[in-house]
Amino acid sequence: MACKTNFPSIARKHCQSLLSHLDFGADQRNRFHEQLTVCFLHPALRQSFDVTVCRTPPCCCTSHLLKIPGETFYSHIPGLHLHVCFFLPRLSPGEIVVNEVNFVRKCISAESSQDDLWGKLICTNFKVSFIPQDAPPKQVFVLSHLLLGEHDVPLTCLEQVVTVNDTKGKKKVLGSNQKLKFNPTELILYCKDLRIIRFCFDEAGPESAKKVCLAIAHYSHPADLQLLFGFEYQGRRYHESKGERINGSTPRGGLQTPIFDRPSDWDREIKRTGASEWRVCSINEGYAISQSLPEYIVVPVSLADQDLKQHSLSFTDQRIPLWCWNHQNGSALVRMANLSDPLQQRKTDQRFLAAITKSHPQRSEVFRSDLDKCLPNIQDIQNAFVKVRQSCVIDPFEESEERWLSSIENSRWLEYVRAFLKHSAEIVYHLDGKNSSVVLQEEEDRDLSCVVSSLVQLMLDPHYRSLIGFQSLVQKEWVMAGHRFLDRCNHLKKNDKEESPLFMLFLDCVWQIMNQYPAAFEFTEAYLTLLSDSMWIPLFSTFLFNSPKQRAQHLMDFAKNKAIPQGEDQVVYFPPVWNWSQQFSTKDQTLFNNPMYVGKGAACVQNGEVKTFRRTKKTYSSTLRGTSASVRNGMRGGEETLPRRGSLVSELRPDFSPVKDESPSERFFRDWFSRPADQQGLLIPLLMPSHMALWKLYFLRWVPEACIPRGGPITAYHKLSQLVDEIEILQSQLRQYKGPSPGSTPLPSPSGPPSDQRRMYFKAGSPNDPPTPPDFLTSSFPFTPVGNLCRRGIHGTPISKFLNEARIWLSTETLANDTV
Repeated sequence: MACKTNFPSIARKHCQSLLSHLDFGADQRNRFHEQLTVCFLHPALRQSFDVTVCRTPPCCCTSHLLKIPGETFYSHIPGLHLHVCFFLPRLSPGEIVVNEVNFVRKCISAESSQDDLWGKLICTNFKVSFIPQDAPPKQVFVLSHLLLGEHDVPLTCLEQVVTVNDTKGKKKVLGSNQKLKFNPTELILYCKDLRIIRFCFDEAGPESAKKVCLAIAHYSHPADLQLLFGFEYQGRRYHESKGERINGSTPRGGLQTPIFDRPSDWDREIKRTGASEWRVCSINEGYAISQSLPEYIVVPVSLADQDLKQHSLSFTDQRIPLWCWNHQNGSALVRMANLSDPLQQRKTDQRFLAAITKSHPQRSEVFRSDLDKCLPNIQDIQNAFVKVRQSCVIDPFEESEERWLSSIENSRWLEYVRAFLKHSAEIVYHLDGKNSSVVLQEEEDRDLSCVVSSLVQLMLDPHYRSLIGFQSLVQKEWVMAGHRFLDRCNHLKKNDKEESPLFMLFLDCVWQIMNQYPAAFEFTEAYLTLLSDSMWIPLFSTFLFNSPKQRAQHLMDFAKNKAIPQGEDQVVYFPPVWNWSQQFSTKDQTLFNNPMYVGKGAACVQNGEVKTFRRTKKTYSSTLRGTSASVRNGMRGGEETLPRRGSLVSELRPDFSPVKDESPSERFFRDWFSRPADQQGLLIPLLMPSHMALWKLYFLRWVPEACIPRGGPITAYHKLSQLVDEIEILQSQLRQYKGPSPGSTPLPSPSGPPSDQRRMYFKAGSPNDPPTPPDFLTSSFPFTPVGNLCRRGIHGTPISKFLNEARIWLSTETLANDTV
């Protein structure tokens, strides 16, 4: 018989009827019934269905067949056939399930299994996905990734895959094509974004559990770059969206960030910086000169193409000096690889230095900085990152808990962050204070110089502190300059010695400056964190390759394999990460916007009138003169309690008064720190060791004990966003205001811009809203530690003092006498 009826009620009825025939133990029967019932009652299935109940008794039992639209799986039991729909993974184009196991428990807490989640663990060719049987209610304010679910981990994000058998006391780190001689009772995934995720196979089939563990290990170690999921995904996506591109497409998919793979991008940058003595050169077209430089580079006007070709043979990998940026005073920032030919070294060196000198209006002497001698190497940086990660998320805080702050210091991570910021500020002095051009020299010019050149430009040029400007800076100084993202991120997990988190170090340096000057950046720390996470999603061309040539060659082969027409723009069929609509909705992208940003067009109120800040030092500085010390230099109030001397030179006094035998550099920094900072001008960070802070949102976002309900910087961001949104609504109403006419009363427009066109994530509240922050806000927002880190608690340890902004090392005796 067939009938149209309410599905949940008949689902419950048939669940109970079917399970009464099963030879299960009580616990298993209850769990199975719970799974089926939750599945049937899932909100997506709460509607009427055509349900067919067939009675064909092959034996003494009744056979029930529930037909449910959509993808399903079958469970066959003698005499009973159950056709049930379970929660299925959200698959992207080209994504396939390679293995799965049911009845898996995801650990939420190491101390209790009460809050653990039960569900299905799935391995695809893109990610590890856990689908809980109990679908939690969807929260309004949760960052929703368009490609990844809440419990998903990209395979390229896996650092280690560890299997455990508690009964036999065995543990094994799995690699590709390895065998597993024991049945795992637990799977631990150590992730590159610092998550530690644990799954238990208490009720799962042992063989199924073993197979899914081996599948995860195998697919997280691809043998070749072309096996990364991005190549399959972008090929499918290109062909599926072909119709959309034909009907009203925009150039390069509407991407606003310049890619610097065309002469026009470099020409615009030359004009923007006023580098009139520099030109775009195309001698590396087809990568004829250097395998690691972009096809188009900027060189001094005084150097002919023939000279460049001749002298290129003297440099490592034929990397001729690469122009980065020009100061308005005419000084240039240039990066250069070491000279590999000792016979030609002096002649080539003099030729290029003379050309750089000639490009300066005052013919100032060029300052050369050897980064290999001044800064830590990539192995030191990698070791420091491993240690700080160990202290933040891996150590169980048992015997070592009293030494937590010391372990952060001993990792040397913050020391290295400070070293790069300090050296970058010294380069700023030569460019801005001495009006000298600077050459950054490194053995291969592909690692340390990326960090320093980017930080120097960030300090000097406010354009790079806007969102589009910052993305163009990363594209220019990292991607097109040939930083080895494939090796440094170790996407193929082939050479651990080449791995080094240089880009992560750069983002931490950016955060340190942002933390001191929160009004100077258009973007937020949430943006920086999500950008770091995007390194481990292998769908974008930005972080997949070692050089522009490798990118071009692989994408050319990719286009042939996927039948993409010859001549199609690579940015269209394999886009960079800068097209954020690939990952986040328009609503979620508003989390990138900093409500405190003082940039072009930023609103302010003076004498009752709404005005905008100008990009002139005089205008902005005048608004700060006479202000209290708590907001001088655009810094947070708490920073002023610390001595500001010695940001670069330890001899500087707290009151910045002149000292005897003061050097020019000391005078430059003393003068700068004695004036209010121009948020749209030069910015120099405070660099005493006490000014360096741990980036909590990145390093501690997954730590449950570090998650402060209704606390952390997000509470200020929430309130400021609402205020800015309210101001922008009022501005919009003023613009729409209708002037008086005879016999009429002027009325403002009743509403501001539509909600989906407003810049702030948090909208203006009503007068009836409670003054306290909403319950969903925590210091980890927009992330959640639930299920992303499983270890013991840290209450009453130095970390809790640290989280409350303590800036001193605390002894055991001090802790014993304090109440946390």
